Amino acid sequence: MKLSRTTFGERIINSLIILAGYSSILFVGLILVFLLREGLPALNDVPLKDLFGSRWYPIEKYFGILPLISGSILVTVGAILIAVPFGIGTAVFLSEFSPPWLRNLLKPIIEILAGLPSVVLGFLGIQIVAPFFRRFFDLPTGLTAFTGAVLLALISLPTIVSIAEDALNTVPPAYRQGALALGATNWQTAWGVTVPAARSGLLTALMLGVGRSIGETMAVMMVTGNAPVLPGGLNALFMPARTMTATIASEMGEVATGSPHYHVLFFIGIILFLISLVVNLVASSLTLRSRKRSERLLS
Repeated sequence: MKLSRTTFGERIINSLIILAGYSSILFVGLILVFLLREGLPALNDVPLKDLFGSRWYPIEKYFGILPLISGSILVTVGAILIAVPFGIGTAVFLSEFSPPWLRNLLKPIIEILAGLPSVVLGFLGIQIVAPFFRRFFDLPTGLTAFTGAVLLALISLPTIVSIAEDALNTVPPAYRQGALALGATNWQTAWGVTVPAARSGLLTALMLGVGRSIGETMAVMMVTGNAPVLPGGLNALFMPARTMTATIASEMGEVATGSPHYHVLFFIGIILFLISLVVNLVASSLTLRSRKRSERLLS
């Protein structure tokens, strides 16, 4: 009788877990349906060539979203180029080289940084980071795409460090012991054995960092200058820019429901949804491919 109760309880728990899994898929599908319902009318309200034009000025009926897309890409790529080397390097240091007392000191600091609201980092960016970059690079203004990239790197860095360190810690100790027994140094073991063995987890950390950077709103809106200008070269990194998320956050509260401007903002949301979906699919594909490669090597 006790066994049957346990089995019945396990069935209920399994059913609840399956229901939770399917409900998450349902919620994502409902979000997509809502975005499509509100965003696709933009294709009827605005000609396609104007919708993907180079000028965003809704007051004058200019709804070109290319400056917003390019601004998001510019800030995100800059953030990843900054965050990935520091994030992976910090994770390798914490996992392979740091003494226990230093690891116990740095881990809470990284977790605290992950818990800071983005609006607080944006405020610090306006008060400290932007003025510093303005003086250091001798710029007209410190509210540039580069400032946004630096803050996004700080925001995504804790995610990359935490997941990458967990991936490195899951590598079997026998890998390290075997490399050291063959005469490799700690440095050679870390970068030649441990990091390649944890490749799937490191790729996951990278993609989650990219997803965090793409979806960030408040910090970017506060420090990038919010100028919807199409980048014309590498110097655009040190000029004001505007991202898709900042545009939605700053303009959705003032737009008339059902207007062309309203539908275009939801169309931008569709593009953001698709970009996030592609990033997650690529992350899953790379992780699965790397896991299969590792299984083949072990067999």
